[in-house]
Amino acid sequence: MDNLILFWHRKDLRITDNLGLHEAYQNSKKIIGFFCLDPDILSRDDIAPARVTYMLGCLEELRKKYQERGGTFLVFKDSPQNIILKLAHNLKANSIYWNKDVEPYSRNRDRELAKTLKEKNINYHAFWDQLMHPPGDVLTKSNNTPYTVYGPFWRSWEKLEKVAPFPAPSSLISLDENEQKIVDQLGAINLPKAENLGYEWQGDLILAPGEKSALERLEYFCSDLLLYYDDNRNFPAIDGTSLLSAALKFGAIAPRTIWQKTVEEWENCQSDEARENITAWRKELAWREFYQHCLYFFPELAQGPYREHFKEFPWENDEKKFQAWCEGKTGYPIVDAAMRQLNETGWMHNRCRMIVASFLTKDLIIDWRWGEKYFMQKLYDGDLAANNGGWQWSASSGMDPKPLRIFNPASQAQKFDPEAQYIRQWLPEISSLDTGDLVTGKILPMEAQSCGYVTPIVDHKEQQRKFKALYAQVKK
Repeated sequence: MDNLILFWHRKDLRITDNLGLHEAYQNSKKIIGFFCLDPDILSRDDIAPARVTYMLGCLEELRKKYQERGGTFLVFKDSPQNIILKLAHNLKANSIYWNKDVEPYSRNRDRELAKTLKEKNINYHAFWDQLMHPPGDVLTKSNNTPYTVYGPFWRSWEKLEKVAPFPAPSSLISLDENEQKIVDQLGAINLPKAENLGYEWQGDLILAPGEKSALERLEYFCSDLLLYYDDNRNFPAIDGTSLLSAALKFGAIAPRTIWQKTVEEWENCQSDEARENITAWRKELAWREFYQHCLYFFPELAQGPYREHFKEFPWENDEKKFQAWCEGKTGYPIVDAAMRQLNETGWMHNRCRMIVASFLTKDLIIDWRWGEKYFMQKLYDGDLAANNGGWQWSASSGMDPKPLRIFNPASQAQKFDPEAQYIRQWLPEISSLDTGDLVTGKILPMEAQSCGYVTPIVDHKEQQRKFKALYAQVKK
Protein backbone atom coordinates (compact mmCIF):
# COMPACT_ATOMS: atom_id res chain seq x y z
CA MET A 1 0.00 0.00 0.00
CA ASP A 2 1.31 3.45 -0.95
CA ASN A 3 2.29 5.75 1.90
CA LEU A 4 0.59 9.13 1.87
CA ILE A 5 2.88 12.01 0.88
CA LEU A 6 1.95 15.67 1.13
CA PHE A 7 3.28 17.90 -1.64
CA TRP A 8 3.23 21.61 -0.81
CA HIS A 9 2.98 23.65 -4.01
CA ARG A 10 4.39 27.19 -3.89
CA LYS A 11 6.11 28.67 -6.94
CA ASP A 12 5.71 25.43 -8.90
CA LEU A 13 2.09 25.45 -10.04
CA ARG A 14 2.44 22.63 -12.55
CA ILE A 15 2.59 18.84 -12.83
CA THR A 16 5.21 18.54 -15.58
CA ASP A 17 8.93 19.00 -14.92
CA ASN A 18 8.49 19.57 -11.19
CA LEU A 19 11.58 18.30 -9.37
CA GLY A 20 10.06 17.96 -5.90
CA LEU A 21 6.90 16.30 -7.23
CA HIS A 22 8.98 13.96 -9.38
CA GLU A 23 11.03 12.91 -6.33
CA ALA A 24 7.88 12.36 -4.28
CA TYR A 25 6.43 10.20 -7.06
CA GLN A 26 9.42 7.88 -6.87
CA ASN A 27 8.22 6.93 -3.38
CA SER A 28 4.44 6.89 -3.65
CA LYS A 29 1.50 7.36 -5.99
CA LYS A 30 -0.60 8.69 -3.16
CA ILE A 31 0.58 12.29 -3.33
CA ILE A 32 -1.82 14.91 -1.99
CA GLY A 33 -1.02 18.26 -3.52
CA PHE A 34 -1.98 21.36 -1.60
CA PHE A 35 -1.56 25.14 -1.67
CA CYS A 36 -1.91 27.67 1.13
CA LEU A 37 -3.38 31.10 0.53
CA ASP A 38 -1.13 32.60 3.17
CA PRO A 39 -2.83 35.53 4.97
CA ASP A 40 0.61 36.96 5.83
CA ILE A 41 1.30 37.34 2.11
CA LEU A 42 -2.16 38.32 0.92
CA SER A 43 -2.41 41.10 3.52
CA ARG A 44 0.74 42.86 2.34
CA ASP A 45 0.47 46.22 0.61
CA ASP A 46 2.53 45.22 -2.43
CA ILE A 47 0.24 42.58 -3.92
CA ALA A 48 -1.09 43.15 -7.44
CA PRO A 49 -4.70 42.19 -8.23
CA ALA A 50 -3.56 40.97 -11.67
CA ARG A 51 -0.96 38.74 -10.02
CA VAL A 52 -3.52 37.19 -7.67
CA THR A 53 -5.81 36.59 -10.64
CA TYR A 54 -3.04 34.85 -12.58
CA MET A 55 -2.08 32.73 -9.57
CA LEU A 56 -5.66 31.57 -8.98
CA GLY A 57 -5.96 30.64 -12.65
CA CYS A 58 -2.81 28.53 -12.35
CA LEU A 59 -4.21 26.84 -9.24
CA GLU A 60 -7.47 26.02 -11.00
CA GLU A 61 -5.61 24.31 -13.83
CA LEU A 62 -3.33 22.52 -11.37
CA ARG A 63 -6.37 21.13 -9.54
CA LYS A 64 -7.67 19.72 -12.86
CA LYS A 65 -4.27 18.18 -13.63
CA TYR A 66 -4.37 16.30 -10.32
CA GLN A 67 -7.95 15.16 -10.97
CA GLU A 68 -7.08 13.94 -14.48
CA ARG A 69 -4.48 11.65 -12.92
CA GLY A 70 -6.85 10.41 -10.24
CA GLY A 71 -5.29 12.53 -7.50
CA THR A 72 -6.35 15.15 -4.96
CA PHE A 73 -5.38 18.81 -4.82
CA LEU A 74 -6.39 20.91 -1.81
CA VAL A 75 -6.50 24.64 -1.13
CA PHE A 76 -6.43 26.22 2.32
CA LYS A 77 -6.68 29.80 3.43
CA ASP A 78 -4.35 29.62 6.40
CA SER A 79 -0.68 29.81 7.26
CA PRO A 80 1.32 26.88 5.88
CA GLN A 81 2.76 26.16 9.33
CA ASN A 82 -0.72 25.53 10.77
CA ILE A 83 -2.02 23.50 7.87
CA ILE A 84 1.02 21.31 7.31
CA LEU A 85 1.21 20.16 10.92
CA LYS A 86 -2.52 19.43 11.04
CA LEU A 87 -2.50 17.60 7.70
CA ALA A 88 0.56 15.54 8.56
CA HIS A 89 -0.88 14.53 11.94
CA ASN A 90 -4.48 13.84 10.91
CA LEU A 91 -3.69 12.06 7.64
CA LYS A 92 -0.72 10.23 9.13
CA ALA A 93 1.44 11.44 6.25
CA ASN A 94 4.68 9.61 5.64
CA SER A 95 6.50 12.81 4.62
CA ILE A 96 6.15 16.32 3.22
CA TYR A 97 7.84 17.51 0.03
CA TRP A 98 8.29 21.02 -1.31
CA ASN A 99 10.53 23.11 -3.55
CA LYS A 100 12.76 25.81 -2.10
CA ASP A 101 12.64 29.56 -2.63
CA VAL A 102 15.24 32.36 -2.43
CA GLU A 103 13.04 35.06 -0.87
CA PRO A 104 13.82 36.02 2.75
CA TYR A 105 10.22 35.55 3.95
CA SER A 106 10.00 32.06 2.47
CA ARG A 107 13.41 31.00 3.75
CA ASN A 108 12.66 32.12 7.30
CA ARG A 109 9.25 30.42 7.22
CA ASP A 110 10.71 27.20 5.82
CA ARG A 111 13.51 27.18 8.37
CA GLU A 112 11.03 27.46 11.25
CA LEU A 113 8.75 24.85 9.71
CA ALA A 114 11.62 22.41 9.16
CA LYS A 115 12.68 22.83 12.78
CA THR A 116 9.16 22.06 14.02
CA LEU A 117 8.78 19.05 11.72
CA LYS A 118 12.09 17.68 12.93
CA GLU A 119 11.02 18.08 16.56
CA LYS A 120 7.82 16.15 15.81
CA ASN A 121 9.68 13.43 13.87
CA ILE A 122 7.89 14.24 10.61
CA ASN A 123 9.95 13.61 7.49
CA TYR A 124 10.38 16.41 4.99
CA HIS A 125 12.32 16.85 1.74
CA ALA A 126 13.05 20.16 -0.02
CA PHE A 127 14.50 20.68 -3.50
CA TRP A 128 15.75 23.46 -5.79
CA ASP A 129 13.28 23.45 -8.65
CA GLN A 130 12.89 27.07 -9.78
CA LEU A 131 16.56 27.39 -10.76
CA MET A 132 18.63 25.37 -13.18
CA HIS A 133 21.63 25.92 -10.91
CA PRO A 134 20.88 26.49 -7.23
CA PRO A 135 22.78 28.91 -5.00
CA GLY A 136 26.25 27.58 -4.32
CA ASP A 137 26.63 25.93 -7.73
CA VAL A 138 27.82 29.09 -9.50
CA LEU A 139 30.67 30.68 -7.55
CA THR A 140 33.79 32.66 -8.45
CA LYS A 141 36.83 30.54 -9.23
CA SER A 142 39.17 32.93 -7.42
CA ASN A 143 37.76 32.70 -3.91
CA ASN A 144 34.58 30.58 -4.15
CA THR A 145 32.21 33.46 -3.39
CA PRO A 146 28.92 34.51 -5.03
CA TYR A 147 29.15 36.56 -8.21
CA THR A 148 28.09 40.18 -7.91
CA VAL A 149 28.56 40.98 -11.61
CA TYR A 150 26.38 39.41 -14.27
CA GLY A 151 28.96 38.97 -17.07
CA PRO A 152 31.23 36.45 -15.32
CA PHE A 153 28.17 34.81 -13.71
CA TRP A 154 26.73 34.16 -17.18
CA ARG A 155 29.99 32.70 -18.47
CA SER A 156 30.22 30.28 -15.55
CA TRP A 157 26.51 29.49 -15.52
CA GLU A 158 26.39 28.74 -19.25
CA LYS A 159 29.15 26.14 -19.02
CA LEU A 160 27.44 24.07 -16.35
CA GLU A 161 25.56 20.98 -17.50
CA LYS A 162 21.81 21.48 -17.54
CA VAL A 163 19.49 18.81 -16.13
CA ALA A 164 16.82 17.48 -18.50
CA PRO A 165 13.13 18.09 -17.70
CA PHE A 166 11.39 15.62 -15.37
CA PRO A 167 8.30 13.69 -16.49
CA ALA A 168 4.92 14.32 -14.93
CA PRO A 169 3.33 11.69 -12.67
CA SER A 170 1.25 9.41 -14.88
CA SER A 171 -1.32 8.37 -12.27
CA LEU A 172 -2.07 9.29 -8.67
CA ILE A 173 -4.14 7.87 -5.82
CA SER A 174 -6.68 10.20 -4.26
CA LEU A 175 -7.90 10.54 -0.69
CA ASP A 176 -10.46 7.99 0.46
CA GLU A 177 -13.84 9.08 1.80
CA ASN A 178 -12.73 9.20 5.43
CA GLU A 179 -9.59 11.15 4.61
CA GLN A 180 -11.64 13.62 2.57
CA LYS A 181 -13.85 14.26 5.60
CA ILE A 182 -10.74 14.95 7.65
CA VAL A 183 -9.39 17.58 5.23
CA ASP A 184 -12.83 19.20 5.01
CA GLN A 185 -12.83 19.52 8.79
CA LEU A 186 -9.36 21.04 8.61
CA GLY A 187 -10.68 23.83 6.39
CA ALA A 188 -10.06 22.77 2.80
CA ILE A 189 -11.88 25.26 0.57
CA ASN A 190 -13.06 25.66 -2.99
CA LEU A 191 -10.76 27.88 -4.97
CA PRO A 192 -11.94 31.48 -4.44
CA LYS A 193 -12.07 34.29 -6.97
CA ALA A 194 -9.65 37.20 -6.65
CA GLU A 195 -12.40 39.54 -5.43
CA ASN A 196 -13.17 37.11 -2.57
CA LEU A 197 -9.62 37.74 -1.40
CA GLY A 198 -9.98 41.49 -1.68
CA TYR A 199 -8.34 41.85 -5.10
CA GLU A 200 -10.31 42.82 -8.17
CA TRP A 201 -8.92 42.62 -11.70
CA GLN A 202 -11.19 43.22 -14.67
CA GLY A 203 -8.64 43.30 -17.48
CA ASP A 204 -7.26 40.54 -19.63
CA LEU A 205 -3.89 39.04 -18.77
CA ILE A 206 -1.00 39.18 -21.25
CA LEU A 207 -0.65 35.40 -20.92
CA ALA A 208 -3.49 33.16 -19.79
CA PRO A 209 -2.78 31.36 -16.49
CA GLY A 210 -1.57 27.80 -16.25
CA GLU A 211 0.84 25.24 -17.57
CA LYS A 212 -0.99 24.61 -20.85
CA SER A 213 -0.90 28.27 -21.89
CA ALA A 214 2.77 28.60 -20.90
CA LEU A 215 3.79 25.57 -22.96
CA GLU A 216 1.79 26.81 -25.94
CA ARG A 217 3.43 30.23 -25.72
CA LEU A 218 6.86 28.60 -25.49
CA GLU A 219 6.13 26.60 -28.63
CA TYR A 220 4.88 29.65 -30.53
CA PHE A 221 7.75 31.85 -29.40
CA CYS A 222 10.40 29.34 -30.38
CA SER A 223 8.85 28.53 -33.75
CA ASP A 224 7.90 32.08 -34.81
CA LEU A 225 9.84 34.68 -32.78
CA LEU A 226 13.04 33.27 -31.28
CA LEU A 227 15.20 33.60 -34.37
CA TYR A 228 14.46 37.37 -34.44
CA TYR A 229 14.65 37.83 -30.68
CA ASP A 230 17.87 39.81 -30.37
CA ASP A 231 16.65 42.38 -32.91
CA ASN A 232 13.02 42.61 -31.79
CA ARG A 233 13.12 42.29 -27.99
CA ASN A 234 13.83 46.00 -27.39
CA PHE A 235 10.91 47.34 -29.44
CA PRO A 236 7.81 47.60 -27.25
CA ALA A 237 5.40 47.88 -30.19
CA ILE A 238 6.51 44.45 -31.45
CA ASP A 239 5.50 41.03 -30.11
CA GLY A 240 9.13 40.02 -29.75
CA THR A 241 9.55 38.59 -26.25
CA SER A 242 8.54 35.26 -24.73
CA LEU A 243 5.94 36.71 -22.31
CA LEU A 244 6.78 33.81 -19.97
CA SER A 245 7.83 35.93 -16.98
CA ALA A 246 4.66 35.31 -14.97
CA ALA A 247 4.71 31.61 -15.84
CA LEU A 248 8.27 31.40 -14.52
CA LYS A 249 7.43 33.44 -11.43
CA PHE A 250 4.62 31.08 -10.41
CA GLY A 251 6.22 27.98 -11.86
CA ALA A 252 3.57 27.31 -14.50
CA ILE A 253 6.62 26.38 -16.55
CA ALA A 254 10.06 25.22 -15.45
CA PRO A 255 13.35 26.79 -16.58
CA ARG A 256 14.58 23.28 -17.53
CA THR A 257 11.71 22.94 -19.99
CA ILE A 258 12.61 26.28 -21.55
CA TRP A 259 16.31 25.46 -21.75
CA GLN A 260 15.56 22.08 -23.35
CA LYS A 261 13.55 23.89 -26.02
CA THR A 262 16.52 26.16 -26.78
CA VAL A 263 18.70 23.06 -27.13
CA GLU A 264 16.29 21.63 -29.69
CA GLU A 265 16.16 24.92 -31.59
CA TRP A 266 19.99 25.17 -31.49
CA GLU A 267 20.32 21.75 -33.09
CA ASN A 268 18.07 22.87 -35.94
CA CYS A 269 19.91 26.16 -36.52
CA GLN A 270 21.16 26.89 -40.00
CA SER A 271 23.20 30.02 -39.26
CA ASP A 272 25.37 31.78 -36.71
CA GLU A 273 22.83 34.60 -36.63
CA ALA A 274 20.14 32.17 -35.48
CA ARG A 275 22.41 30.87 -32.73
CA GLU A 276 23.11 34.45 -31.61
CA ASN A 277 19.37 34.98 -31.11
CA ILE A 278 19.09 31.82 -29.04
CA THR A 279 22.08 32.88 -26.97
CA ALA A 280 20.52 36.29 -26.38
CA TRP A 281 17.42 34.61 -24.93
CA ARG A 282 19.49 32.21 -22.87
CA LYS A 283 21.24 35.23 -21.37
CA GLU A 284 17.87 36.51 -20.18
CA LEU A 285 17.26 33.19 -18.41
CA ALA A 286 20.66 33.63 -16.78
CA TRP A 287 19.75 37.18 -15.69
CA ARG A 288 16.75 35.71 -13.90
CA GLU A 289 18.94 33.21 -12.09
CA PHE A 290 21.62 35.83 -11.34
CA TYR A 291 19.12 38.01 -9.48
CA GLN A 292 17.76 34.98 -7.62
CA HIS A 293 21.28 34.04 -6.52
CA CYS A 294 21.95 37.64 -5.47
CA LEU A 295 18.83 37.74 -3.29
CA TYR A 296 19.72 34.39 -1.75
CA PHE A 297 23.26 35.41 -0.77
CA PHE A 298 22.42 39.05 -0.01
CA PRO A 299 18.90 38.99 1.50
CA GLU A 300 19.40 42.57 2.70
CA LEU A 301 18.82 43.64 -0.92
CA ALA A 302 15.09 43.26 -0.27
CA GLN A 303 15.29 46.19 2.16
CA GLY A 304 17.84 48.56 0.69
CA PRO A 305 20.69 49.33 -1.70
CA TYR A 306 23.62 47.06 -2.40
CA ARG A 307 26.05 49.98 -2.67
CA GLU A 308 26.84 51.35 0.77
CA HIS A 309 26.99 55.03 -0.19
CA PHE A 310 23.46 54.86 -1.58
CA LYS A 311 22.03 54.33 1.88
CA GLU A 312 22.41 58.06 2.47
CA PHE A 313 21.42 59.28 -0.99
CA PRO A 314 19.45 62.57 -0.70
CA TRP A 315 16.34 61.62 -2.68
CA GLU A 316 13.92 64.49 -3.24
CA ASN A 317 10.83 62.24 -3.04
CA ASP A 318 8.29 64.73 -4.35
CA GLU A 319 4.85 63.15 -3.80
CA LYS A 320 3.17 65.07 -6.64
CA LYS A 321 5.84 64.09 -9.15
CA PHE A 322 5.60 60.48 -8.02
CA GLN A 323 1.85 60.52 -8.53
CA ALA A 324 2.31 61.99 -12.00
CA TRP A 325 4.75 59.17 -12.80
CA CYS A 326 2.33 56.53 -11.47
CA GLU A 327 -0.54 57.90 -13.56
CA GLY A 328 1.47 58.36 -16.76
CA LYS A 329 1.24 62.15 -16.66
CA THR A 330 4.87 63.29 -16.74
CA GLY A 331 4.79 64.96 -20.16
CA TYR A 332 7.36 62.48 -21.51
CA PRO A 333 5.38 60.34 -24.01
CA ILE A 334 7.46 57.14 -23.85
CA VAL A 335 7.39 57.21 -20.03
CA ASP A 336 3.67 57.91 -19.88
CA ALA A 337 2.85 55.25 -22.48
CA ALA A 338 4.73 52.65 -20.46
CA MET A 339 3.01 53.59 -17.21
CA ARG A 340 -0.39 53.47 -18.90
CA GLN A 341 0.45 49.99 -20.21
CA LEU A 342 1.35 48.89 -16.69
CA ASN A 343 -1.79 50.32 -15.12
CA GLU A 344 -4.13 48.92 -17.76
CA THR A 345 -2.61 45.48 -18.37
CA GLY A 346 -0.56 44.60 -15.28
CA TRP A 347 2.50 44.22 -17.49
CA MET A 348 5.17 46.42 -19.04
CA HIS A 349 7.73 45.72 -21.76
CA ASN A 350 11.20 45.24 -20.31
CA ARG A 351 12.82 48.06 -22.30
CA CYS A 352 10.14 50.37 -20.94
CA ARG A 353 10.72 49.13 -17.38
CA MET A 354 14.27 50.41 -17.68
CA ILE A 355 13.16 53.72 -19.19
CA VAL A 356 10.56 54.52 -16.51
CA ALA A 357 12.84 53.35 -13.68
CA SER A 358 15.64 55.57 -14.89
CA PHE A 359 13.20 58.46 -15.23
CA LEU A 360 11.86 58.05 -11.69
CA THR A 361 15.29 57.85 -10.10
CA LYS A 362 17.44 60.06 -12.34
CA ASP A 363 14.93 62.66 -13.59
CA LEU A 364 12.51 62.89 -10.67
CA ILE A 365 15.17 61.94 -8.09
CA ILE A 366 12.74 59.71 -6.23
CA ASP A 367 13.85 56.74 -4.16
CA TRP A 368 13.87 53.60 -6.29
CA ARG A 369 12.05 51.71 -3.54
CA TRP A 370 8.94 53.79 -4.27
CA GLY A 371 8.98 52.56 -7.86
CA GLU A 372 9.88 49.02 -6.86
CA LYS A 373 6.82 48.84 -4.61
CA TYR A 374 4.51 50.41 -7.18
CA PHE A 375 5.61 47.83 -9.74
CA MET A 376 4.84 45.03 -7.28
CA GLN A 377 1.42 46.55 -6.67
CA LYS A 378 0.66 46.37 -10.41
CA LEU A 379 2.72 43.69 -12.18
CA TYR A 380 1.13 40.33 -12.83
CA ASP A 381 4.64 38.89 -13.17
CA GLY A 382 6.03 40.80 -10.17
CA ASP A 383 8.91 38.83 -8.68
CA LEU A 384 10.95 40.14 -5.75
CA ALA A 385 14.38 39.08 -7.04
CA ALA A 386 13.90 40.29 -10.63
CA ASN A 387 12.05 43.47 -9.68
CA ASN A 388 14.52 44.44 -6.97
CA GLY A 389 17.49 43.62 -9.18
CA GLY A 390 16.12 45.65 -12.08
CA TRP A 391 15.29 48.66 -9.93
CA GLN A 392 18.66 48.67 -8.21
CA TRP A 393 20.37 48.42 -11.60
CA SER A 394 18.35 51.39 -12.88
CA ALA A 395 18.96 53.44 -9.72
CA SER A 396 22.74 52.84 -9.82
CA SER A 397 22.54 51.35 -6.33
CA GLY A 398 22.89 47.70 -7.33
CA MET A 399 25.26 45.16 -8.80
CA ASP A 400 26.53 46.84 -11.94
CA PRO A 401 30.22 47.43 -12.82
CA LYS A 402 29.18 50.68 -14.57
CA PRO A 403 26.56 51.96 -12.17
CA LEU A 404 26.01 55.53 -13.40
CA ARG A 405 23.60 54.94 -16.26
CA ILE A 406 21.03 57.59 -17.19
CA PHE A 407 18.49 56.95 -19.92
CA ASN A 408 17.38 59.86 -22.08
CA PRO A 409 13.65 59.30 -22.71
CA ALA A 410 13.80 61.00 -26.11
CA SER A 411 16.76 59.01 -27.44
CA GLN A 412 15.23 55.79 -26.08
CA ALA A 413 11.95 56.52 -27.89
CA GLN A 414 13.73 57.49 -31.11
CA LYS A 415 15.73 54.28 -31.06
CA PHE A 416 13.12 51.78 -29.87
CA ASP A 417 9.80 53.32 -30.93
CA PRO A 418 10.89 55.28 -34.02
CA GLU A 419 7.41 55.39 -35.59
CA ALA A 420 5.75 56.13 -32.22
CA GLN A 421 3.52 53.06 -32.58
CA TYR A 422 3.82 52.18 -28.90
CA ILE A 423 3.29 55.79 -27.81
CA ARG A 424 0.21 56.15 -29.99
CA GLN A 425 -1.24 52.87 -28.70
CA TRP A 426 -1.13 53.95 -25.06
CA LEU A 427 -1.55 57.70 -25.44
CA PRO A 428 -4.47 57.98 -27.87
CA GLU A 429 -5.08 61.62 -26.95
CA ILE A 430 -1.88 62.65 -28.77
CA SER A 431 -1.91 59.99 -31.49
CA SER A 432 -2.60 62.56 -34.22
CA LEU A 433 0.56 64.55 -33.51
CA ASP A 434 3.69 64.32 -35.66
CA THR A 435 5.85 61.26 -35.03
CA GLY A 436 8.93 63.41 -34.51
CA ASP A 437 7.23 65.37 -31.76
CA LEU A 438 6.00 62.20 -30.07
CA VAL A 439 9.35 60.44 -29.91
CA THR A 440 11.34 63.50 -28.92
CA GLY A 441 8.69 64.69 -26.49
CA LYS A 442 8.95 68.18 -27.98
CA ILE A 443 5.24 68.84 -28.04
CA LEU A 444 4.27 72.50 -28.04
CA PRO A 445 2.39 73.52 -24.88
CA MET A 446 -0.57 74.71 -26.97
CA GLU A 447 -0.76 71.37 -28.78
CA ALA A 448 -0.49 69.44 -25.52
CA GLN A 449 -3.25 71.54 -23.96
CA SER A 450 -5.57 71.12 -26.93
CA CYS A 451 -5.10 67.33 -26.74
CA GLY A 452 -5.59 67.17 -22.99
CA TYR A 453 -1.97 66.11 -22.49
CA VAL A 454 0.45 67.50 -19.89
CA THR A 455 3.63 69.48 -20.39
CA PRO A 456 6.89 68.00 -19.03
CA ILE A 457 7.05 68.15 -15.24
CA VAL A 458 10.88 68.37 -15.26
CA ASP A 459 13.69 69.22 -17.69
CA HIS A 460 15.73 66.11 -18.46
CA LYS A 461 19.08 67.86 -19.00
CA GLU A 462 18.74 69.89 -15.83
CA GLN A 463 17.75 66.84 -13.75
CA GLN A 464 20.58 64.80 -15.27
CA ARG A 465 23.11 67.39 -14.07
CA LYS A 466 21.50 67.48 -10.65
CA PHE A 467 21.56 63.71 -10.23
CA LYS A 468 25.20 63.47 -11.30
CA ALA A 469 26.13 66.12 -8.75
CA LEU A 470 24.28 64.28 -5.98
CA TYR A 471 25.85 61.00 -7.03
CA ALA A 472 29.34 62.50 -6.93
CA GLN A 473 28.59 63.94 -3.50
CA VAL A 474 27.55 60.64 -1.87
CA LYS A 475 30.31 58.67 -3.57
CA LYS A 476 33.07 60.67 -1.88
